[in-house]
Amino acid sequence: MDLSGLREEYGRGGLDLPDLADDPIEMFERWLQQAVDAGVHEPNAMVLATATPDGRPSSRMVLLKGVGPDGFVFFTNQSSRKGGELAANPQCALLFPWHPLERQVRVEGVASVLADDEVEAYFHSRPRGAQLGAWASAQSRPVASRADLAAAYAAAQERFGADGEVPVPPEWGGYRVRPDVVELWQGRPSRMHDRLVYRRSGDGWTVERLAP
Repeated sequence: MDLSGLREEYGRGGLDLPDLADDPIEMFERWLQQAVDAGVHEPNAMVLATATPDGRPSSRMVLLKGVGPDGFVFFTNQSSRKGGELAANPQCALLFPWHPLERQVRVEGVASVLADDEVEAYFHSRPRGAQLGAWASAQSRPVASRADLAAAYAAAQERFGADGEVPVPPEWGGYRVRPDVVELWQGRPSRMHDRLVYRRSGDGWTVERLAP
């Protein structure tokens, strides 16, 4: 397959300094709402990149489940590979790929573990099947077959019954990524893309434009 000629010319919009909110979270929420309104598939899907202390990286898609002045929130099995890497090295990066809008948002920051009450409140808002799945899956660890996964799920169903409350598994939790850098990227013609970057500075933010 020859990929050298596979490209698109971008030109849906532009981004300049006067377009920006003073705060990157406010700007992110504005773009997120526009992605929702445009019907982007899973607009809260983001790539989470982590690394071991010696710099070996890994990345995967997760879902953003909250955003506010303190940062970006997601939930996962803390015994997974990403959980282990965040425990050893909490520095991480997020990427929101909104291709239909010719936009992406890049975030660099530090993850911290959420309080138990936040985790419990979100866990019990999930569909029951997802709650049972959290008990059935030892995330990131080897499993012999799909049949073994199905058996583990059936065991969770039997354990908690049809209507009984499903407690939060001991290894399941959440993180908040406090951003230090937030970059907004808007595609432009001739690959002259707009890249505007917020960098944390004391109690506020500085903004600069990067070459594409």
